[in-house]
Amino acid sequence: MKTLIQKLVETKGPSGYENEIRQVITQAIAGLGDEVKTDALGNLIVRKGSAAKGGLKILMTAHMDEIGVIVTHIDDKGFARFTNIGGVSPLTCIGGRVIFMNNARGVIASERLDDPLKAPKLEQLYIDLGATSPEDCPVKVGDTGVFDRGYMELGNRLVSKAMDDRIAVAILIETLKALKHTPHELYFAFSVQEEVGLRGAVTAAFGVDPDLGIAVDVTRTGDTPKCARMAVELGKGPAVKVRDARMLADPRVIRLMVETAKKNNLPYQLEVLEGGSTDAAAIQLTRSGVPSGCISIPCRYVHHPSEMVDINDVRHAVSLLTALVENPISLAY
Repeated sequence: MKTLIQKLVETKGPSGYENEIRQVITQAIAGLGDEVKTDALGNLIVRKGSAAKGGLKILMTAHMDEIGVIVTHIDDKGFARFTNIGGVSPLTCIGGRVIFMNNARGVIASERLDDPLKAPKLEQLYIDLGATSPEDCPVKVGDTGVFDRGYMELGNRLVSKAMDDRIAVAILIETLKALKHTPHELYFAFSVQEEVGLRGAVTAAFGVDPDLGIAVDVTRTGDTPKCARMAVELGKGPAVKVRDARMLADPRVIRLMVETAKKNNLPYQLEVLEGGSTDAAAIQLTRSGVPSGCISIPCRYVHHPSEMVDINDVRHAVSLLTALVENPISLAY
């Protein structure tokens, strides 16, 4: 699984420009599903199995886009000004490297600040691509890029840009591989444009029209020095989402996930996230409503160039998701 994770996280794919990562995922899932299609917005959707009597149509999503930058202006000395695609903080940018979709590379730096003790704003930053004029600058207005930060392992901890949400992409792929049987009709959606408003999940869920929705995404942790208080830690198992800023997970789905974890002796945590959300919030409000929940992977330094997860949490998430969809499901109150 680590080889797959490294390939996924090191591939470029900012929101709206997911073509490269979609190609990588398409190769990874070859032969694993009964039908594979890409919808009009760019979501890659894999169907597997057909519903037996009492079976459900289940949609599982993991977004394949990542945060990034987009060029807004090239000045007369060839420096590129930029703005964010998704949740990019200036504090994580200075001194960082970016790679554009055309493979041009650059370094993010800051203007001289009037008050160096204050955090800069994005408009005070620029990208140095080694150019001396607009004519020899290798990017133009509208070009997009992502943080240029490779994969590494620190014991059981995996670190890279784009763990949000390529780690969940890996979980869906590994679940596809692990499935031996299912009484359900399963849809695995690798969604686009989550970082700019859950957009891919909106169209994917409308097209599938599921009976049950499960997002897989990362969540923040409460296990680093002087961090915000949160009852999620690396290495303690995947987290079952209870609430985030845009949704209350369906209590039936929470119960289903917790009972499945207990039955299969899998570690789990309960997650209440005060800021941020996932594809599950979009699925929940599709058509006349869909019972929805989320399996979250604890992740330190979310939306930083170096995000950290624990491989054991990832493996347990695969086991939990596989056990969920291999067995009959009741959504009775």
